[in-house]
Amino acid sequence: MSQPTERNRLASEASPYLQQHAENPVNWQPWSDEAFERAREHDVPVFVSIGYSSCHWCHVMAEESFEDESVAAVLNESFVSIKVDREERPDVDSAFMTVSQLVTGGGGWPLSAWCTPEGKPFYVGTYFPPEPRRNQPGFRDLCERIADSWGDPEQREEMKRRAEQWTTSARDELESAPTPDSAGDSNPLGEVHLEDDLLGEAAAAAIRGYDDEYGGFGSGGAKFPMPGRIDLLMRAYARNGRDAALTAATGTLDGMAAGGVYDQIGGGFHRYAVDRRWTVPHFEKMLYDNAELPMVYLDGYRLTGDPSYARVASESLGFADRELRHEDGGFFSTLDARSRFPVGRGKESSGLSGNSDAETEAVEGAFYVWTPDEVDAVLDEPASSLAKERYGIRSGGNFERGTTVPTVSASVAELADERDLPADEIREILTEARVALFEARESRPRPARDEKVLASWNGRAISAFASAGRTLGEPYAEIASDALAFCRERLYDEATGGLARRWLDGDVRGPGYLDDYAFLARGALDVYAATGDPEPLGFALELAESIVAEFHDADDGTIYFTREPEEIASDHTGDDALFARPQEFTDRSTPSSLGVAAETLALLDGFRTDRRFAEVAETVVTTHSDRIRASPLEHVSLVRASERVASGGIEVTIAADGIPDEWQETLGERYLPGALIAPRPPTDEKVGAWLDDLGLDETPPIWAGRDVVDGEPTVYVCEGRTCSPPETDLDSALEWLAARRESE
Repeated sequence: MSQPTERNRLASEASPYLQQHAENPVNWQPWSDEAFERAREHDVPVFVSIGYSSCHWCHVMAEESFEDESVAAVLNESFVSIKVDREERPDVDSAFMTVSQLVTGGGGWPLSAWCTPEGKPFYVGTYFPPEPRRNQPGFRDLCERIADSWGDPEQREEMKRRAEQWTTSARDELESAPTPDSAGDSNPLGEVHLEDDLLGEAAAAAIRGYDDEYGGFGSGGAKFPMPGRIDLLMRAYARNGRDAALTAATGTLDGMAAGGVYDQIGGGFHRYAVDRRWTVPHFEKMLYDNAELPMVYLDGYRLTGDPSYARVASESLGFADRELRHEDGGFFSTLDARSRFPVGRGKESSGLSGNSDAETEAVEGAFYVWTPDEVDAVLDEPASSLAKERYGIRSGGNFERGTTVPTVSASVAELADERDLPADEIREILTEARVALFEARESRPRPARDEKVLASWNGRAISAFASAGRTLGEPYAEIASDALAFCRERLYDEATGGLARRWLDGDVRGPGYLDDYAFLARGALDVYAATGDPEPLGFALELAESIVAEFHDADDGTIYFTREPEEIASDHTGDDALFARPQEFTDRSTPSSLGVAAETLALLDGFRTDRRFAEVAETVVTTHSDRIRASPLEHVSLVRASERVASGGIEVTIAADGIPDEWQETLGERYLPGALIAPRPPTDEKVGAWLDDLGLDETPPIWAGRDVVDGEPTVYVCEGRTCSPPETDLDSALEWLAARRESE
């Protein structure tokens, strides 16, 4: 019998993850209608493998199994094998991950699924070892057993029944949209009072799960950054003054910043820590982590005044600017966890420069870890001893092969007391030592970089840099503006309003998903707020229009992650095989796109003269109110959207020819969670010019009647749809806001 697929077809794919597998002996196919048609023609199952370019265990499984000729022979003979980059096809990943979580109680990457020729999974898992291990089957043996079972008519029918059951359950989960009559206990939004206790309930749940010894959430196993939880804890503290909420927020910020999950030498966050103490990370560096986390560190600084939080935010954004930014402004996706180093590093080899004559191997974390000898080779005394003590770099290490992941193991005060030296002198020595270690590290073999520019992740980075622009000044806002311009020029079709998913060296793949539209719209809104430039606001409004037109289903009262399949462009193949149209309810490594979309529509509603955006946002949070209330901690972004819809949030309208510098500084220093900053020109004549550019027929509510007073820059502060008098002194307006809160 001929093989269903004669060759590996990944060489023509632009995705770096698919390119990593283009030389495998497995006859990989990209996700496409053709691949599923092949399976139907040859009456064989489909094996779907989902991962991403910087995934450590994806690399391991590839080396152990997908590069093995005997494994490839089984896959090529008995299956159609499909490789999926989860970052390019988050819809496929969401559908299959939901099945995995429902069936096995967990998920992760690589995600492995065996499916019927119609694309319905009947067996799922993540990483499989080459030989049986720890109650896991060996991968080749598993493939052979599945192929044999498919060949038995009775067993095949059972596999098909299972696939139907699983996909029905996943579809129910992903497409869940209660009817408007049943949502919110049949009450209209005004009677649901979503804002009254959701934030407090979510914060209380986060506090219960808080690790009060090391920070973070959960007391065993891996620790993941959860910026959404930190944000809600800070909001809860600002609202009710509960010390436990602030303690959990700052304890988590401190724990991460002192641990190995934070790159102590070069700045920026790794993906997560494998231990409770935040010491040893999985070393890949993702753009989204280095956008989400700086935003909560900036808010931590605004709330507490602790300058260390501003430093961590600045260093993390500095990493993204230095190592993930395209020269024309957009941001690349990831740095790999691994790089190539001489065999035996940490024993007989220093590994600093990676001797080209030595045998090398791909080693996770090799770029970031140190031995005492490596530090001594860079620094003289006393800097060497101080740096080793400061960062816990010692013989034997805390990681593999005797190496150490740097952590903050001794404070400046402790080092100063120990040596009877002024703290400022210790701090100066350590600063110079860190620079020297960073420069030495730059000569090491570097981790590979995935140079996809994703609209969604860039949206989050744009928001982060815009936020930093208010607090840290230039050049952050300019970087945000450049990244937005990059995405608009390369990923957006002005004629159709269509946004593509990704750009990679001139190759564009799309169309975009809800997260692309929602995150980029929010980023554009944040650039307008930071700069006072109306052009990004106009772009945000255009993207919001597309969200409503393309992703909102009025009958279901929700916003889906994808368009209707028949509306998807022809270059988005394989969608007939996708068994569900997902919604993204929960916050994971990135915020819920459904929550961000609803909140962004609510924010942008003030710039419309009808209530279309508000009505969609209200419908979404009402439709899903029971889900949100049942588990607010798992739905942080939807909680935020619900609060914005129900209460109106904080609005700061500034009438001026540009935001005064001292006002920018004040706004950047104040903790105003979720505040919408809405600059406008000082006169009606100039507002009219903006309206023409924005395609508006009349002045929107957030600007209407809010003119300058006595020719001076004037601010109007509102909360809960109640507004201050016009003020020419920003501090006075913010005092009004503080007094209003104290009186409640």
